[in-house]
Amino acid sequence: MIQKVELNNFKSHKETILDFSNLTVLCGANSSGKSSVIQALLLLRESFFNKSQFDYLDLKSNPVTIGTAKDALYQFSEKDKIKFKIKTDNQSMIFDFEIKDLTKTLIPKSSHSFDSDQLEKEPLFGKNCQFISAARLGPQGTYSKDDVVVDVYNQISVMEGKAEHFVHFLQLHKNDDIIPNLCLSNIKATDLFSQVTAWERGISSGVNIVVEDNGTLGYELKYQFSTKDGKTESFSATNVGFGLSYVMPVIVAILSAKPNKSVLFIENPEAHLHPRGQAKLAELICLAAQAGIQIVIETHSDHIFNGIRKNIASKKIEKNNVKIHYFELNDKSATVSTQIQISNEGRIVKHIEGLFDQFDNDLDELLGL
Repeated sequence: MIQKVELNNFKSHKETILDFSNLTVLCGANSSGKSSVIQALLLLRESFFNKSQFDYLDLKSNPVTIGTAKDALYQFSEKDKIKFKIKTDNQSMIFDFEIKDLTKTLIPKSSHSFDSDQLEKEPLFGKNCQFISAARLGPQGTYSKDDVVVDVYNQISVMEGKAEHFVHFLQLHKNDDIIPNLCLSNIKATDLFSQVTAWERGISSGVNIVVEDNGTLGYELKYQFSTKDGKTESFSATNVGFGLSYVMPVIVAILSAKPNKSVLFIENPEAHLHPRGQAKLAELICLAAQAGIQIVIETHSDHIFNGIRKNIASKKIEKNNVKIHYFELNDKSATVSTQIQISNEGRIVKHIEGLFDQFDNDLDELLGL
C-alpha cells in the first residue's frame, strides 16, 4: 500500500508531500493540482511497463497525456528536474528525471533509488491497479472487446481512464466471488455480476443489468425496469440516464479489487449521480477501503465528502484509514495542500474556507445571516 507521495517541480507541485491511507481523498479548487497527483503515479506505472527500469517519463502515454516537458515542469522551477518520492509498505522509492529539451514529450531519468526485487509486490505496478478518469465514456451502443487488455493485463481501461473495457471485464469476471464485506445482504448471490446489479439498484431502485454478447461486434449493455403490470422492459444504455453507466465501471472496479493487492484511482466518482446515489457510492468506497483495498479519489462532491464523514461516524471505516487533502494555489501558482482532520464522530476538526462550504454560504445568504 502507498503510504506517502512527494512531488517536486511537477506541474503545479513545487514541493507537495501527501500522506496516503486506505482511502485518500483529493479535493479543492479547479486546477489546483488534484489530478496531477494521480497523473504522476500513472506516469511512473507506464514507465515501469514500457521499459521496466523507469528510463523515461512518456508524457503522451495511453493513460496520461500531458504534452511536452514544458507542460510537465513547474513554471517557476529553478531546476529542469522533476522528482517523485513514494513510500510504500515495502520500500521507499525515489525517481529523478532531468529535462534536456522543453519541447520533447519524453523526459529521461537522472537517478533513481528503489529495490527492484520488491517492485512486483507493489500494487501500483501490478495488474490489480485500475484508473477510471473523469473523462470515462458515457452510455455506448456497443462496448468493445479486447482479450489482451482484459484477459492478460486485467485492465478496465487503457486510453485516458475512459473505462472502455469495463463491460468485457465484468463479463469475464462475472462469476467471481466478492469479499463478504462488500456484499449487500438483501440478495444471497455473492458473485460479481449479482453484486454489481445490487449496488446499482441501491443507486437507482428497480434496475436490472443485462449484457448481450454480440460476438466480434462487442457487448451491448442494457437496463431492465419493472412495469406496473409486473412485466420487465429493457432499454439500451444510450436510452437511460448517464448516471447508471458512469458509475458502473466504478462499482465493477471496487467490487473486483483484491484486499492488500489493489490500488484504484478514481476521478469524480460522483459524475451524473443523484445525491442519494452519491451517498450510497460513498458507503461502498468506505467499506472497500476498510477491507484493505486502497482507493484514491479526486472529487468535487460534498455528498461524497459528507458520506465519508458519515461512514466514519457509523464505524464503517476507521478515521485513521482516511486521509483528506484540500488543495489551493498560492501567489506563485504552486499547490498548497492542507490535510483535513476528521473526528471519530465524523466532524471536521478545523474547518478551512472553501472546504465544501458553498451550501452553508448560500443558505446563510438566503436567510440573511
